[in-house]
Amino acid sequence: MDSDPILAPEQLAAHPDALLFDVRTGEQAASAYAGDHLPGAVFVDLDRDLSGPQGQPAGGGRHPLPSPATFAERLCAWGVTPDAHVVIYDEQGGANAAARMWWMLRALGHQRVQVLDGGLQAARAAGLATTGAASSRTPAPPYPAQQWLWPVADIEQVDEARQDEKRLLLDVRSAVRYRGEQEAIDPVAGHIPGAVNLPLTDNLTTDGRFKSGLALRAQYQRLLRGRPVEALVVHCGSGVTACHSLLALERAGLGGASLYVGSWSEWCRNPERPRAPSVSAVRAL
Repeated sequence: MDSDPILAPEQLAAHPDALLFDVRTGEQAASAYAGDHLPGAVFVDLDRDLSGPQGQPAGGGRHPLPSPATFAERLCAWGVTPDAHVVIYDEQGGANAAARMWWMLRALGHQRVQVLDGGLQAARAAGLATTGAASSRTPAPPYPAQQWLWPVADIEQVDEARQDEKRLLLDVRSAVRYRGEQEAIDPVAGHIPGAVNLPLTDNLTTDGRFKSGLALRAQYQRLLRGRPVEALVVHCGSGVTACHSLLALERAGLGGASLYVGSWSEWCRNPERPRAPSVSAVRAL
């Protein structure tokens, strides 16, 4: 296994056999991919390929996980075998669907998977060629998948964790969303009482690349305050960008935190759950 889950674009040429995936998001993502992507990259859609049925966000959030078997079928269609080296990129420094796909692969037990540092912008800046040519792959044999092997937390477990001083609930959304000052996606602003805030952007340097493993380790050890990383539950708006911080934790050598997939999008739609709309409710780091 590649020990670092982050791959610098300058190093991509040293991995000619890597299977590339473009997971840009947004209404124009597919057309943007069709016009310009890294050679050989296959387009992956967050809603269609990396999420399960999304009809009841109050019971799973805006981007619930698909079943392991469903995701395994996608991997088969994309030509991914258990020993393949997978490299994933988006246009948000890995902060969106690239980290989500990384987490899903690792949670299935896939070992050789990395996120391209800085995303497509960094690849272009590094002089990597792009193309508009269509990419296709020969389907692989069925991908073995029985269950998600990495820890996830449901809404009841999150409610317990937020009230337990031995646990820590981390919200990685922007500070203004956490404080309830802005909310353009979910119907209610605010955060889960007891959660602390460390925005995912704190995982990056000013040039949009990931901080070093040592810097990230120091950052998260300060956050944990002596707690084991297994006591940490990470969430965001809908369980997608939270994976960016789980990726950073992995780079820091601190794997083992849980993902709350439903995140704020599920929590805020359940009126019986308490909400903290203002900074006065923030538990000090």
